[in-house]
Amino acid sequence: MKLAANEEYGLRCLLRLGHTGPDGSLTIPEMSQLEGVSPAYAAKVLRVLRKGGFVKAARGKEGGYTLARPAEAIVIGDVMDALGGRIFESDFCDSHSGQVAICTRSVDCSVRSLWRAVQVAVDQVLSKTTLRDLLQNESEMNSWVRTIPGAQLIQ
Repeated sequence: MKLAANEEYGLRCLLRLGHTGPDGSLTIPEMSQLEGVSPAYAAKVLRVLRKGGFVKAARGKEGGYTLARPAEAIVIGDVMDALGGRIFESDFCDSHSGQVAICTRSVDCSVRSLWRAVQVAVDQVLSKTTLRDLLQNESEMNSWVRTIPGAQLIQ
């Protein structure tokens, strides 16, 4: 299981804006250079973040992207949903039936149970994590993650 580039770079761009502070802003070229992505890709993920209500854009000489609300009010689970969606959705089985109209395991599926459990675990962590939490350094974040019931770090 992998995170897609949208989720990774979108979260990195949001984090970069968080580090600029409540009054800071970054242009697409600045974001592109700082995060090592093309200007087109930075524009793409910033557009998704803007449509999701996480950032706002201003035009003109003083233009750029800023956080749309305080870092502690931006829940990472909501950000990840906007950037790429969830691992398991209720229509998962309908869209993964293979070459047949109805999945051959639709009546009794252990895989569905696994993906549902994984989604619940991911939701528990991401719903408790805000952008403010991610603005910590890695060591502080490791300590914070350990406080989430069921979350364990492999070091």
